Amino acid sequence: MSKVYRKRIALIFTAIFCVLMVVIIVEFGMFFTRPAQKGGMDQVITIREGMSLKEVASALKSKGIITNRDLFMLWMRMLGNSRKIKAGEYLLNSGMAPVRIIEILTRGIIITYPVTVPEGFSIEQIGDILAAKGLADRDIFISLAHEPGVIQKYGIFGPSLEGFLYPDTYQFGKGLPPSLIIDVMVKRFWEIVGPYMDRIEDLKMTVEEVITLASIVEKEAGNAKEMPLIASVFLNRLRKGMRMESDPTVIYGMNVFTGNLTKKDLLEFTPYNTYVIRGLPPGPISNPGLASIKAVLYPAETDYLYFVSKNDGTHYFSMSIEEHNRAVRKYQKR
Repeated sequence: MSKVYRKRIALIFTAIFCVLMVVIIVEFGMFFTRPAQKGGMDQVITIREGMSLKEVASALKSKGIITNRDLFMLWMRMLGNSRKIKAGEYLLNSGMAPVRIIEILTRGIIITYPVTVPEGFSIEQIGDILAAKGLADRDIFISLAHEPGVIQKYGIFGPSLEGFLYPDTYQFGKGLPPSLIIDVMVKRFWEIVGPYMDRIEDLKMTVEEVITLASIVEKEAGNAKEMPLIASVFLNRLRKGMRMESDPTVIYGMNVFTGNLTKKDLLEFTPYNTYVIRGLPPGPISNPGLASIKAVLYPAETDYLYFVSKNDGTHYFSMSIEEHNRAVRKYQKR
């Protein structure tokens, strides 16, 4: 075979290759810039945690969101995005160009739902809210919030993340792993509490102690205005070595609470029964808001050692047991 002939063959193959490349590029360009169908209807597509790229592409193809599963997979791999698709619930339609669909999936632009966690709610109550909205499995959420490895991850020392799941209004999407929901809530806690770390150090308290006491104040207070007073009572009792004697701590330590706290309940030992133990319980009994946290950090300056509910959302505060007993007879036993 002559040198000229070989050169012609090489040129022919080069030309064919170039034409094929142009065709492929044009095909890719048309696929990724043109929607599958103009004016397509919005559809909710759920990407589950752990779904493969093939499963995602197949789901999109079956719903008519894309026209070519294989091209979609090939382009995702070429861009290095095959493992970057985030789990969640997406609002997609066939009127979107695949390039836009890829951006939505890899950026995690999911459908979100508002979730309001009230101040003073426990881990179990938060789990109930999330489960009711279909955003997380209640048992898995609660289990993770008690997992030692998860707790240590956030530099927290305690039996659970109780107290550190900050009560706020969040936007969560369906299909998110419960661990991510916990991560968002704990990070929100540190955003709120972070600016007060110097004050916590000045008081020679740990974050865990502050939040534990704040969680008790949260459950005891009928209104935010009384929180600094209630905090002062507990701090005064702790300084004097007195038991805190807080009913909400007893209730938190009970396996079942029927709504009626008995004398027997007050005498039964649990790590959270502050009628029996001295000092703070081993951890928070709720997830307090900023008002109760600030009440502990900046309590009222009083000599109060007791308080009793006046049954109108407020309390009567006393410095002596005699005065307290008179208030109990007046407001509780009548």
